[in-house]
Amino acid sequence: ALAFAVVVFRHFQLLLFLIYVIRFEVLAYWPAILRRPFAWPCDCLSVPVVELPGSLMVITVQVLESLQVVGAQLGILHQVPEGHVGVYWRGGALLSTISSPGFHLKMPLITRYEPIQVTIQTDQVKDIPCGTKGGVMIFFEKIEVVNRLQREYVYETIMEYGVGYDRTWIYDKIHHEINQFCSSHTLQEVYIDKFDQIDETMKEAIQRDCTKYAPGIEIIGVRVTKPSIPKIIARNFEIMEEERTKVLIAMEKQKVVEKEAETQTKKAVTEAEKDAHVSRILMDQRLMEKESMKKQQEIENEIYLAHEKSLTDAAFYRELKEAEADKLKLTPEYLELKFIEAIANNSKIFFGEKVPGMVLDQRLLGNFLSKVSGRDEL
Repeated sequence: ALAFAVVVFRHFQLLLFLIYVIRFEVLAYWPAILRRPFAWPCDCLSVPVVELPGSLMVITVQVLESLQVVGAQLGILHQVPEGHVGVYWRGGALLSTISSPGFHLKMPLITRYEPIQVTIQTDQVKDIPCGTKGGVMIFFEKIEVVNRLQREYVYETIMEYGVGYDRTWIYDKIHHEINQFCSSHTLQEVYIDKFDQIDETMKEAIQRDCTKYAPGIEIIGVRVTKPSIPKIIARNFEIMEEERTKVLIAMEKQKVVEKEAETQTKKAVTEAEKDAHVSRILMDQRLMEKESMKKQQEIENEIYLAHEKSLTDAAFYRELKEAEADKLKLTPEYLELKFIEAIANNSKIFFGEKVPGMVLDQRLLGNFLSKVSGRDEL
């Protein structure tokens, strides 16, 4: 039994070698000179590689493709690519075993293997017809759905929906949701007004149902291309767009004119405010100068008034004191002295009864004469 297993394993090694040849686009034609060695996993085998004539190449490729399919069913050794996991069926029943990327062994004819991608992938759904609310038939040429199957949900998803789970939840679901959206909106809304909302609407709708029924499927994004509409309607939309563009251009010109007028008004207002501000500053300056001059004049007036008052008080005091002094001087002796000084200052003195221009105080004169006579008697 062990020898039989060794023989079978060697034959499957040869079969797997042929599969790797077609996988790496290397054609074998035996015998030939070695041109590029093929690296077998065990590094124990290399074959020459040459290009075959056209008809022989086609036949060889077809044969090798058939051998690849048969080898996948009969092979013991198989490879899980990077970014994938391997799932297995035994007798048609899905096994709970999930293999990681790399080489693995399985039982030929009994166990079937399929690689399942668990990295981000993009599914393209093409040629999607739908009818709008108004009855116009339109076509979406391509809708791309970026999605990923989470590794921990691979078994449950494959158990429920099979290897083609994306057919159910991506391709068929896109058709359903697009038709639901179109049937509830007009052509104007689908083609122009709400076209930018279709991506998010599709993403939310698909993710909502996937979360409920297939939680392992993650919808990352949806990209929707512009739908194809009848040419007559498309021409009408183009005319509408041209008219809308003209209106927008006119509105923009009007805005430019209004903006220029507003700018001129603001400029005039700014100039007027500047002039008013300058005038106010000059007026304040003049007022401050006048107030300064007024205060200066008031100070000078106060100084002059105080000076004059002091002079007046001094003159009054002098006159008062002089009057008091004169009052103290009004004595008979002083008056007599003054009379004598006045008489002494005259060069001529007339005596007699008839002197019309001379008025003398008889008392003073009598006193004077009595003194004179007294001196004579002595």
